[in-house]
Amino acid sequence: MFTVPPQVNHVFNFRESFTSINETDRAVFQVTIRGSHEAVWREITRTDQPQKSMFNMQLVTPGLAVGAPIQMRSASRKYVGVVGEVLEFDPPRRYAHTFKFTRFNDPPCELIFDLKPVSEGTEFTMTLAKLPAGTATAKRMVQGGNLILKTLKATIETGRPTFGIRILYRLFGLLEPLTPKQCLTQNWPIHA
Repeated sequence: MFTVPPQVNHVFNFRESFTSINETDRAVFQVTIRGSHEAVWREITRTDQPQKSMFNMQLVTPGLAVGAPIQMRSASRKYVGVVGEVLEFDPPRRYAHTFKFTRFNDPPCELIFDLKPVSEGTEFTMTLAKLPAGTATAKRMVQGGNLILKTLKATIETGRPTFGIRILYRLFGLLEPLTPKQCLTQNWPIHA
């Protein structure tokens, strides 16, 4: 059962698809994961290796605290896909940060993760807020939402992403040399 929080226009589940968000600047994705609250929190905040649920990118930050910069780097760490700043950090309940793709010249949006223990495991809610309507960022974020939740669920429940996602991540590695040069890590210094 999905509920729509106040002032949220869309809640997505795995069977829905959505390609346009011209009417709203928010999207909410929610799933129940058969796994501990701590395991889910650890996966979405891990900095020691790539996050399997986040397109196999590694979270890089001088420390997860409000105001701290973050980056999501390719598994090789040669490219930065996302930059942002921590807005909220309330372990193990809520983690929010700004989000800007380095390959697009779009304004940043906000990505909010909320975790709630439930009898079946953990209710995980991902909210995309302040999406710049009509941009490549908005389109990619909405398209990627269900994939992130499906992959997080599989990673926590089985210990690894699905076979198809593992193949996709291998493909990402093979295609990495085609990433725009503007995304090279050296172009995105991170400061404490």
